[in-house]
Amino acid sequence: MEIIGSFTVNPFPVAAVEPLSISNRQLTDDFIDLTMELETGTSLPVFTRFEGPISVRLQGAVPAPLPSELNRLLARLRSEANIDIYQTKAPTANINIHAISRRQIRKTFPMAACFVAPNVENLAEFQKFRRTAKTSWSQQAVRTKVSIFLPSDATPQEIRDCLHEEFAQSMAPLNDMYRLPNSVFNDDNVHTILTNFDMMILKIAYSPELRSGMTREDLRQRLPSILSRLNPRGDTKRYSYVKPTSREWNTAITTALGPGTPPQMRPRAAKRALEIAQTERYNDHRLGFSYFALGRVIQHQDPSYAFEMFRIANEVYAKSVNAELYAAHTAAQIAATQIALGNGEDALLTLAQHIDVAFDNENAALLSTLMLLRAEALELTGRASEAQKVRLDSLTWARYGFGSESNLKSKLREINALNPLKRNNG
Repeated sequence: MEIIGSFTVNPFPVAAVEPLSISNRQLTDDFIDLTMELETGTSLPVFTRFEGPISVRLQGAVPAPLPSELNRLLARLRSEANIDIYQTKAPTANINIHAISRRQIRKTFPMAACFVAPNVENLAEFQKFRRTAKTSWSQQAVRTKVSIFLPSDATPQEIRDCLHEEFAQSMAPLNDMYRLPNSVFNDDNVHTILTNFDMMILKIAYSPELRSGMTREDLRQRLPSILSRLNPRGDTKRYSYVKPTSREWNTAITTALGPGTPPQMRPRAAKRALEIAQTERYNDHRLGFSYFALGRVIQHQDPSYAFEMFRIANEVYAKSVNAELYAAHTAAQIAATQIALGNGEDALLTLAQHIDVAFDNENAALLSTLMLLRAEALELTGRASEAQKVRLDSLTWARYGFGSESNLKSKLREINALNPLKRNNG
């Protein structure tokens, strides 16, 4: 029986915009660091953005989900960030979105799922001018043309996630910062669609008081009045200093979880990241993520120790600001272990508060995983008919999150295998 079919449309309803809760002093620091630095730590000489209305066009082997995802994103940018942006079929545009194969992307950037480059029309032009001033973000004075390269053969959710992050970076913020708990501008990949924080950053970037060519000092002078207008509640919000993330921790956590690291090197890197987080007193989502990372990389070698790392990560997240989605990812790991041990009631308690979080953050892969885990936990507690209903309901989200029928069947087998009742029967 085919369980995927041809479903590709984003199944999530258009969500209401949640008000941002952040001090304007913190927002000033975050905006400047996001727009005036690269991920490498290189400082940019001037602020850049598009000036005037922004045109967008799709090119290449456009996958079925992409046009509707782009429409949803453009609608959000217009309504939430007040940006004058539109799609065009003209031969040229400010933002050119190219759908190419994952193989082509990895041939260009082996570790990247997608990427964005300035001043090029297509992949051939990028390859011709790669490592020249033309495609260097630090050499730009204003943005006039960019190309975004997305995978045409990825899952619907992966296509959407790439679109959100690369599109936002094409417009203004070029940095990623692990200290941000509620943003796609964070290499931990926990948030996958533009958040209310991200939309505020873009709204600030395209406020009429700013323009391309401004220096860091220019921005710092103008931002207080801009933020008082755009985020008036932030003027009275208490400022909480967030310690910058060290380059050493960045390297350790990337080595632990990133592609290309030999399996035997991951535990050492994860332990180093945790040591740094403890020494630096990152008493926020970064500490929790360090525990989570260590649990992930050792869970096959030492499941008991991994479970303890996940448990501690969840304790840290519970005390951290805007860490609900982090906790939901960790809950999936904890519940999987509880199910494998036959503790269905414990797993149900673990999962209870996190399914809504995954839904609210439009993470279909995580949502369907949590629902499938809930189905197994229900079976363990003798509620087979309820379990079957939850399992069927999960397919709506699984189709979007996992894409192909083979991917979904693999996920179903993986989660079914956790259930000791099924292991004992098979």
